[in-house]
Amino acid sequence: MEKKEWYLEYEIQYNRPGLLGDISSLLGMMAINIVTINGVENSHRGMLLLCKEEDQITRLRSILNTMDTIKITKLRRPKLRDRLAVRHGRYIHSDIDDRKTFRFNREDLGLLVDFMAELYMKEGHKLIGIRGMPRVGKTESVVAASVCANKRWLFVSSTLLKQTVRNQLIEEEYNEDNLYIIDGIVSAKRASEKHWQLVREIMRLPAVKVIEHPDIFVQETEYKMEDFDYIIELRSNEDEEITYEPVEKQGMNNDGFSMFDF
Repeated sequence: MEKKEWYLEYEIQYNRPGLLGDISSLLGMMAINIVTINGVENSHRGMLLLCKEEDQITRLRSILNTMDTIKITKLRRPKLRDRLAVRHGRYIHSDIDDRKTFRFNREDLGLLVDFMAELYMKEGHKLIGIRGMPRVGKTESVVAASVCANKRWLFVSSTLLKQTVRNQLIEEEYNEDNLYIIDGIVSAKRASEKHWQLVREIMRLPAVKVIEHPDIFVQETEYKMEDFDYIIELRSNEDEEITYEPVEKQGMNNDGFSMFDF
């Protein structure tokens, strides 16, 4: 029988010497292999385990529940967030009211890149929105994740190096393995009808699309926030507010640029 992975996470109630050794020995006696282990925020420890029988996990849960030094917080088949928590030693935080919204700080860029790369590698259509103030690292993270996922990225609209507003693609650029990046502000404020025809074509492709500033994008198009599979918020710090007031109140400056261009 093929071995299956499980994710065990527990909170340390009393961190006495030899605690991890005792748990490791218990797993060894039960023929459960430890694949990866790491500390995970606030006295939690996470482990990826490998075993053949689900009964082994049932017995493990029963034994661990008798230990007063730890408290099991998760024991389940691993999700993407579990794997990343063990890999990076910290959680991905999601919005309490909207489970498809995930929040990151600038210090979490490595975790963010890893998270997005995993999303990119899933087959089929995926629409991802990313929010954040200027110069926080949005576009750089999107591109870095595409490199990790071995995806070719294409800027449909962007201001990363210079203003980019594409009105057409060449034939080889229509590829479901490509990653398409659209800046919602640039497309909404500067683009022609030809550009929007191209955007609609791309949105119909069974490929990954990343929309920067999705709130502005949906204001100016027929698309809705419900169309997005994931929303990512990137802040310089936990207290930073993401706002589009300079765009909504002042519009574009006389030279055609807004504060969100740089």
